[in-house]
Amino acid sequence: MIFVNGAPFDAHSSSSSSSTSSQVIELGTSAYEQGSATLRALMKDPALVSASNSFKDRPMRKFKIPVIPEESGPGTSAKTKWVYLFQREYATVDPALVDFVGTDEATTCVGVAITNRRNRLTSVAHMDSPDIVNMGLNQMLSSFTDCCSNDDLDVHIIGGFEDFLPNHDNESSSSESEANLDGYSFPLCSTIVETLKTREEKFHLQTLCVLTHNTRRDFEGNAYPIFNGLVVETSTGSVFPASFDTTSRCPDEIVRRIRVTASFEDHEWDHKLLETYNTQTDRFVIAPCRWTPRQAVIARSLTHLSESEVLQICSTSPAAEAPDFVENERRKWDYLIQHPDWRSTFPREQPRVFERTADGGWKRC
Repeated sequence: MIFVNGAPFDAHSSSSSSSTSSQVIELGTSAYEQGSATLRALMKDPALVSASNSFKDRPMRKFKIPVIPEESGPGTSAKTKWVYLFQREYATVDPALVDFVGTDEATTCVGVAITNRRNRLTSVAHMDSPDIVNMGLNQMLSSFTDCCSNDDLDVHIIGGFEDFLPNHDNESSSSESEANLDGYSFPLCSTIVETLKTREEKFHLQTLCVLTHNTRRDFEGNAYPIFNGLVVETSTGSVFPASFDTTSRCPDEIVRRIRVTASFEDHEWDHKLLETYNTQTDRFVIAPCRWTPRQAVIARSLTHLSESEVLQICSTSPAAEAPDFVENERRKWDYLIQHPDWRSTFPREQPRVFERTADGGWKRC
């Protein structure tokens, strides 16, 4: 169940919902349409519009090694402890052990942050597909260990942008083929809010900075996301725009990037978020993920592509990617070519474990 400003959200009675949206919900013609109508109503809610504007006014937290987030104020030291998430990963952190948890590199992807008001545990996920939303939320919420349906959960949803065709009218979308014209961000956001709405937990939606609220346009009308990342300050539950440089996207950067791609061929990860972090021990535990020699063959063929070809083939939003996107793809391919057998990365099928160092970084166990 979704709450806004402490009250259950009802798209029927919301002054922000259009007559078309209300009709779609009443008819219940499809889960996609219901989610679309709920999302549109939430996007127009005055409290959430104000929250999006407030989020956009917050200073960007920029992480680098040594990890001292810029604009973070006095008292931040090089021993700041953080957990970074790549695409399709999630982690639940204890504020007694971790200062920040966040992600970036999101264009059509969406960051979801959930904080349990009672025990202050915070779970963050970098969601990239509607297919992983239901199971992914199950994973996030189950990691609260003693969470129950009576707990109040603060939720922040940030990311995605208007990547659909500009002349497409979302209100008239009524078939699966038409829904595909909504791009990648809209179906993902719709699925997230509809799943939250239909669950029994009490989700207090604090921020919904997605789609039009997270879109900027250049002089030619091309759309880009305003923000590509978020971070939660665990001591306060506050959420900020965030960016991480290559050195702070750790530990085990390349292997974790490869797991995202390899997980599509590894059926053990179907419809799941990738596990990364142990909440109780404050360790990264990178569970094994299998890739086939075919991945190395594909990697060799991709190394010959130009930068523009890499963007077109490997990105859902080629014009909106960060400057280091192509370089990161090429580093993944180099690793796969050098390690075509996944067992050389995960000997005896054991996870790769990293523990926290005294300065807040990570070392391989």
